[in-house]
Amino acid sequence: MEVAALFAVTMLLGALIILVALAVGRRKEEIREEIEQAAEFAAVGSVAKVPASKKPKQEKQRSRKEKASQHTFSHQLLAASLKSHSANVTCLDFSSNGKYLASCADDRTVRIWSTKDFLDRDHKCLRANVELDYATLVRFSPDSRAFITWLANGDTIRIFKMVKKEDGTLSFKAASEDFPQKHKAPILNIGIAETGKFIMSASTDTSIHIWDLKGDILASINTNQITNSFAAVSPCGRFVASCGFTPDVKVWEVCFGKGGEFKEVARAFDLKGHSAGVHAFAFSNDSSRMVSVSKDGTWKLWDTDVEYKKQQDPYLLRTVPCASSEGSRVALSPDGRVVAISDGCNVAMYSAATGQLEEELHGVHSEEINDLRFDITGRFLACSGDKAIRLFHNAPGYRAAIRDMQDMLKKAQNEAMKQRLQQQISEAQRSLDTVLAAPLD
Repeated sequence: MEVAALFAVTMLLGALIILVALAVGRRKEEIREEIEQAAEFAAVGSVAKVPASKKPKQEKQRSRKEKASQHTFSHQLLAASLKSHSANVTCLDFSSNGKYLASCADDRTVRIWSTKDFLDRDHKCLRANVELDYATLVRFSPDSRAFITWLANGDTIRIFKMVKKEDGTLSFKAASEDFPQKHKAPILNIGIAETGKFIMSASTDTSIHIWDLKGDILASINTNQITNSFAAVSPCGRFVASCGFTPDVKVWEVCFGKGGEFKEVARAFDLKGHSAGVHAFAFSNDSSRMVSVSKDGTWKLWDTDVEYKKQQDPYLLRTVPCASSEGSRVALSPDGRVVAISDGCNVAMYSAATGQLEEELHGVHSEEINDLRFDITGRFLACSGDKAIRLFHNAPGYRAAIRDMQDMLKKAQNEAMKQRLQQQISEAQRSLDTVLAAPLD
């Protein structure tokens, strides 16, 4: 009996100990949660009380860690790295007046940079907030006083006006209404015609919509390319082009009457010659040249200054082997002298005249390059792929310009022309020497 009683008491004591342990553990958990909740509320309260110019210590520590973990890159041709975005940059666009660069990112902002500050140590920018959404694409209006964005969650276009304040600074005001939702597949690109007469949007299925500036659809195009991989408006504002699964680039003219009224979208010409689907294409500034990059491992340069209304086809000028991959982008300098192609995180720059590979830029970004374009002057090549925007001196462009002027000098018979060319060659050579002599950034 005594043994049984002792065993019962032991079991009871064990159960009590277990219950106490569980109660203590549960209470510890509750206390931990209360402390975390109190800390969270305290952090929120401190953020609300701290002025805009000051940040909590925790946030400063986090920002320092983020800066430390940013991808580092240096190259002789690197002119600047723009680093104000707190999330990955998704799109770039230069204004037609050459004064601004617009960038949008997953941080719900659009940044407007001054191109005259590119070579300065500090790069200031203005910020436009995208309320309750974020922009994946951005394009300047022809007058450089507004820009359009594609909203990631809203699946539509939003217009922002750039308003100059009394002190000369810019502010941004979103239009009262967004464009209606019309696309049924993910968006590829948007654009505004330089004429200011229409806006284009293209999606990954086979759809391209042509809009007026009020948000009404003027026309819809079925590209019949199985899937679209890229689409764009030409710099002259006359054409819309697309490429995709099929081995060609299709170009349409958006036609307007003499009074400015919309008439039709008419097929202009095709770029035929690739043996596989086309990743992307680009126009020269006057749309007289186009370049395309394909899955067949080549880029092609085309003379598109043709009388297509008389059934004249574009002329293939050059085919050059290159490295490319899904998502590759191509850019053609405004004067048509330089071709730039992205392949993953790398960029290659070629002479358009000879096809020679002139520069290779490896590991430019920590992630795949998603945009690649020259500025309106052709001095800089810009690209994005992570939180930073890289700007490169267009050294191949300087070399090509010098070669062209040297050829012109040989043929010049007028003494005044010879002197002018010699002066221009000297200036271009000095600019190139300055770029090549610059220390690594």
